[in-house]
Amino acid sequence: MSGYYSQIIIITGINILLAMGLNLITGYTGQLSLGHATFMGIGAYTSSLLTKAGLPFYISLLAGVLIASLFGLAIGMPTLRLRGDYLAIATLGFGEIVRTFLNNLSITGGPNGIRAIPLKTDLTTVIILTAVCFYLLYRLQSSRLGKVMRAIGQDEIASEATGVNSSYYKIMAFVIGAGLAGMAGGLYAHYFRYINPANFTFNKSIEILCMVVLGGLGNPFGPVVGGVIISILPEALRNISPVVSQYRMVLYGVILIVMMIIRPQGILGGNGLFINANRKGNFKIFRSVKGAVKNADS
Repeated sequence: MSGYYSQIIIITGINILLAMGLNLITGYTGQLSLGHATFMGIGAYTSSLLTKAGLPFYISLLAGVLIASLFGLAIGMPTLRLRGDYLAIATLGFGEIVRTFLNNLSITGGPNGIRAIPLKTDLTTVIILTAVCFYLLYRLQSSRLGKVMRAIGQDEIASEATGVNSSYYKIMAFVIGAGLAGMAGGLYAHYFRYINPANFTFNKSIEILCMVVLGGLGNPFGPVVGGVIISILPEALRNISPVVSQYRMVLYGVILIVMMIIRPQGILGGNGLFINANRKGNFKIFRSVKGAVKNADS
């Protein structure tokens, strides 16, 4: 495989990891987070600094996941009592605080960032990690934890009335989602070999949110579809013709707008494709919402 196509697949895998983490937070528990790119930056900086200090790549990557998860816990405990717009503003403020620190600390290189990061991320690593994380999150949806998270996202008040500690499960979703973002950040840093605070701004968080919404909130396959489309579409438009390539970002935006007008619930939302595993491990395909809901209840 040429380096060009390999890079596209690696970027797509990283974006899918980011979208899967945010889907757990926003799609499952219904918490709108606008600071997801911040956890990606925390994981990227942590793993990069440790790798440059001489630690093995996988240990550094794991450390980036853990530190990002700890930050997710730290921001989740005081802010997840908020709901809706208030939570979104709180996570946005957290992202700006972290970005300010990254711009002013000498250990992070300030606005110049970190250069000459060892090249450790390859196609095989990204595919394996993405596949494993997807499988675990897919199995999560049919577990007790996943069902409770979905119940909280659908009706938090009713869930608490049945004895569910919604704050605990929302924080857990936030921690897991932040850890996935930290993993994606570590892979990103060790592939492009250079990072700076501008890579992890509010715009990146919005891009991740677009992947989740476009694919279908709460659907385990939604982040995959959204990540693939938003990662590959700009490159596909580049190769059509010189004229299309010149205006490809305009066309990219128009295509996304049209898709959301046609499918406001997301490509796999509403009457989209539902895949559920039964007790024997076989797969059933549902195309009706009613059938999917009945199967989930059973």
